[in-house]
Amino acid sequence: MSNIIFAENLTLWYEENEIIINGANFSINKGDFVFITGPSGSGKSTLLQSFYGKLQPNQGQLNIGGLDMSMIKKKKLQELRSHLGIVFQDYRLINEWTVEDNVVLPLWIAGYSKKVQTEQAQRLLHHVKLSGKEKKYPMELSGGEQQRVGVARALAKNPFLILADEPTGNLDEYSSNVIWDLLENACQQLDTTVVVVTHQIPTVFNIPFKHLSIDQKGTVYEVC
Repeated sequence: MSNIIFAENLTLWYEENEIIINGANFSINKGDFVFITGPSGSGKSTLLQSFYGKLQPNQGQLNIGGLDMSMIKKKKLQELRSHLGIVFQDYRLINEWTVEDNVVLPLWIAGYSKKVQTEQAQRLLHHVKLSGKEKKYPMELSGGEQQRVGVARALAKNPFLILADEPTGNLDEYSSNVIWDLLENACQQLDTTVVVVTHQIPTVFNIPFKHLSIDQKGTVYEVC
């Protein structure tokens, strides 16, 4: 399957007289790194949310991993989400849980053994340069470290698609560069498709990428 995401005449709205995404046509292939940009209020996050079924297409076609998102049933949607990794701007960590428990949340939900959870947590925390902080709590970490925990959690089940909504929006330059490196590595080394909503593409980026831009009218353009 080459098309991980396929949209044809995709139209999204919350109110019918207030279209957010207007007749979008694009495809995203396995192993692509994609930036989605546009002015504030243009619908970047709305488009990303449609990729994990928070919002269903109002018109047109949207396929994610071969599944028609306009007709997807609840059970199939839950199954799809179990194969996605999602990174949020505000981290979405559980403050009462340790770093390790936050990372393995997807594995715990899926019923993996404690042994598998512990081994995966150690591997991922080493990967995101947080070894030794397994038993810390989110509020004991910096913002950049919390976001690295978020990336580790997104990678926990080896997803075929990572969706990131402004993952560096609250971070300093150093922490932002660490997050971009981690997402680059996931794309390049694991052949994971990565889609990132951002207000600005990083000036230094080391792998080829696709760029989708959304204007104020909700039109999606592929920038060459």
